[in-house]
Amino acid sequence: MVQHPEVLWAQRSSASDEAKNILYVTVNLPDIDEKSLEYQLTPTSIHFKAKTTSQEKDFAFDLDFYREVVPEKSSKKLNSRAFSLILRKKDVEAEYWPRLTKEKVKNAFLKTDFSKWVDEDEQETVDDDIPDDADMGMGGMPGMGGMGGMGGMGGMGGMGGMGGMGGMDIEKMMAQMGQMGGGGGMPDFGGAGGSGSTDNVDDGDDSDDDGPPPLEDAEPSAK
Repeated sequence: MVQHPEVLWAQRSSASDEAKNILYVTVNLPDIDEKSLEYQLTPTSIHFKAKTTSQEKDFAFDLDFYREVVPEKSSKKLNSRAFSLILRKKDVEAEYWPRLTKEKVKNAFLKTDFSKWVDEDEQETVDDDIPDDADMGMGGMPGMGGMGGMGGMGGMGGMGGMGGMGGMDIEKMMAQMGQMGGGGGMPDFGGAGGSGSTDNVDDGDDSDDDGPPPLEDAEPSAK
């Protein structure tokens, strides 16, 4: 039974630069058997059929383009993850094609390639150099899984949650200094640690809101 492979597409356009009027079409099918690959591109259509080395199935699709392309100015590339095409549009114009296909029909296997898509009015603000699918193509970065979702750093656990600083001993020391009038606002240093005394944190907040209490306490003593 023949199945449709996933086909992703995006585009660029320009009223002044012919080379920027292109379509990015990617047949997202890993492990294509190159010997079985059938690919035909005409000005008005595309035909694809292939088997994969991992499955004894035929994958195929045929599409008629919304407008004409220029086969001799188009290119193709096969790698282990996909069959990638860059098709040159025949018409040189600023407007995007409203869709890839001639017929306004919903194809479940045909999807927007958001890794390459740029809105028509934002083309001038992005880099024209699109990453090659053979190198990146988003598939080579599976959700940043190669870094274990930062798990490789143990969620900063390798630093012992800052336990190497002796827990909150510094906070207690600074809190004691604050009680001795050595700096009324200093207990706030421990507030960032989240595990210090609630009384010490509250004292620090009061001194920030009401001014420096140690100076007010010192005035009656002077009299």
